Amino acid sequence: MRLAVVSPFVDRRHGTERALAELLERLARDYHCAIHLYSQRVEDLALDQNRADSKTDGSAAPGAHQRGEIIWRKVPSIPGPHLLQFLFWLAANTFLRRWDRAIHGAHFDLVLSLGINCFDADVVLIHALFHRLRELASSEADSPVQAGLFRRLHRLAYYSLLTWLERRAYTNPKVSLGAVSQRTAALLKQHFGREDVRVIPNGVDATHFSPAKRLALRAQARSRRHFQDTDLVLLLIGNDWRNKGLSTILAAMAACPEIPLRLLVAGKDAAAPFFLESAQKLGLTPHCRWETASVDAIELYAAADVYVSPTQEDAFALPPLEAMACGLPIITTSQNGGSQIITGNVDGFVLSDPNDTAALARHLKSLQYPALRNRIGENAAKTAQNYTWDRHAAAVYELLNDAISRRSRFASQS
Repeated sequence: MRLAVVSPFVDRRHGTERALAELLERLARDYHCAIHLYSQRVEDLALDQNRADSKTDGSAAPGAHQRGEIIWRKVPSIPGPHLLQFLFWLAANTFLRRWDRAIHGAHFDLVLSLGINCFDADVVLIHALFHRLRELASSEADSPVQAGLFRRLHRLAYYSLLTWLERRAYTNPKVSLGAVSQRTAALLKQHFGREDVRVIPNGVDATHFSPAKRLALRAQARSRRHFQDTDLVLLLIGNDWRNKGLSTILAAMAACPEIPLRLLVAGKDAAAPFFLESAQKLGLTPHCRWETASVDAIELYAAADVYVSPTQEDAFALPPLEAMACGLPIITTSQNGGSQIITGNVDGFVLSDPNDTAALARHLKSLQYPALRNRIGENAAKTAQNYTWDRHAAAVYELLNDAISRRSRFASQS
């Protein structure tokens, strides 16, 4: 199968892009797909270096497509506001793919896009729904975390464009849709009337994210951050701290002064000064540590006792699943599509309201006892083993084959 895959960037520092990297490697290695990746930036992905700048007309060495390959077709980028960058990205990747078809005779069985990245995708894998994100952004007027006027206007224009593109693509019955969670599939049905969405959950590498590896790194990871054995260390990984529920975490910590809580936040956010000030007002500054996210998050999980993310919206966040695989108890919300794999009070805790500080504080108080943490963590690790990247890739490959059949049916009807 020959695929044109369209995504602005691929790396292993961001959840959605890490999921794409895991998928592409398996489609090439296990399903022998010839993948032409149209992207502006690619990191930490095994590419076919000998073919990266060559023609796309299928003139590889004999047997190349039988073994599979990933060829990077670099798309240019420009600096500027997100809206301008995105418009240029749409035009540039479309032009480059048409150039390859016209000049090099490139042909593909399918165009695969990760969300809204082009006008002509045959298959879209959906990790975020901008219709829902626009609803959240509109509620910021009631939030103490407010962006400046220009930023709010820019975000409004950006989300308006993306939601228009979503409606254009997701209401088209010729486009096959895959969603990472039942929650996202339900939103697609609500907004676009699509009842044929394939649910394909994210996966985790349980050989890398495991209780054994976490425990082996634990002493060093905690010592480097000056955490004591008696500290109950909470971990949050992510960049949009308002959406991830950082305010709720800080308020819950303040409600548990009797517990030696510590918070480790790995990520970045333009609103960081607001959260730093909030921690200071609550007297929590000495108990919080702020870091940037790393490519290999296992060291972060090793330092933690509980993963906590009372998120406002996530299609299927990867860090909670990775934390489960590491044997950590997690606290998330029903607004995280990944909560579909959690059995409450068995392998994790799910808040129905992401702003319920009291409920979060109750869970933190119960998790101060090692026996409960260990029991929940052991069950979490067992649950996570059912969600592998191999299983994810197999489901996507099945969707791709079905999409070829779908396209043939529509072609015969026209």
